[in-house]
Amino acid sequence: MASPSITALSLLLLLLISLLSLSSALPSRSILNAAEVLSDSGYLSMALTLEVVSQSLVPKSPSLTIFAPPDSAFKRAGQPSLSLLQFHFAPLALPLQTLKSLPAGTKIPTLLSGSSLVVTSPPSGTGLSLNGVRVTTAASPIYDDGFLIILGVEDFFDPNFHAPAPTRIPVSDPMCGSPSSNGTSTIGFPAASWFEGAKGVMRSNGYRVMASFLDLQLMGFKNPPSSLTVFAPVDQEVENPLLDPSIFLRHVVPCRLVWSDLVNFSEGTVLPTYMAGFTIRISRNGDVLLLNEVPVYYANMYYSDSVVVHGLQESLVMPAEAQEEAAEESSQEEAGSETSDDSLLMDDDSEF
Repeated sequence: MASPSITALSLLLLLLISLLSLSSALPSRSILNAAEVLSDSGYLSMALTLEVVSQSLVPKSPSLTIFAPPDSAFKRAGQPSLSLLQFHFAPLALPLQTLKSLPAGTKIPTLLSGSSLVVTSPPSGTGLSLNGVRVTTAASPIYDDGFLIILGVEDFFDPNFHAPAPTRIPVSDPMCGSPSSNGTSTIGFPAASWFEGAKGVMRSNGYRVMASFLDLQLMGFKNPPSSLTVFAPVDQEVENPLLDPSIFLRHVVPCRLVWSDLVNFSEGTVLPTYMAGFTIRISRNGDVLLLNEVPVYYANMYYSDSVVVHGLQESLVMPAEAQEEAAEESSQEEAGSETSDDSLLMDDDSEF
């Protein structure tokens, strides 16, 4: 009979698997309602544009944020190109409270491949801007049904905008020490209250599995940490946790690293994780930051004094050679087990 702890863990992992099926396309009703609200709110050009391009432009994702320029901007610029429109669509839900909490320099992904919006809000906390363009509906969104959020901006964003160098936010240990004396972890997560805000943001942006992992407290630490950084892969890219529960350990780093810390690390910097022997190597492809060759998709998705969450479009996988070594070790263990069983059989035979 399985032990209660193993049974409970299996049930929790099964719950995580079921969450993978929750992601779905943005409801078509949201698009229709949003276009109507845009028109009634004086954004006629964006309303008509949304109706025309919704089938081809809106992604098959559960949430979306649209930044809507006013009619006057359409008159000045003329009919925008498809690529420019894509630059105004973010494939995730960004409530105003979340946007206002992001520090300057945070990158927000868009539907324009390889292009992100940059938070340029002043440090004083007054006003909200992206790519130097003011968000005109910073008090309340034009539309928000939980799936689709529409915010007004005073003009079109410039895809060629170059943000100033980010201001470095100090951390107590930017190089990240070893997660524990022996690199092991235990079940039972301390200080779960740290993650209340992080979980809500992760769920609304398509990172339900990692959010539920924090919520269910599947991972704990031998030495309770004072800070963490979570590199969260989107739900669609999370491998079966039942087959590979170490995926959670591979994506958590034992120190607080906001975006300005990550971009200031030198090429080849290695970060430890809570999986013994697994590290994250920082590299770059142009101005794109890579973690084990996986680009950071949504920098500073959430941050607080203790926890930072960055979104990834892919999972951080074990290197091929490490997988081969693990498979070889597993084969050797199985072979040893079979040999032991054969010896036992021989001993049993000799007794008769």
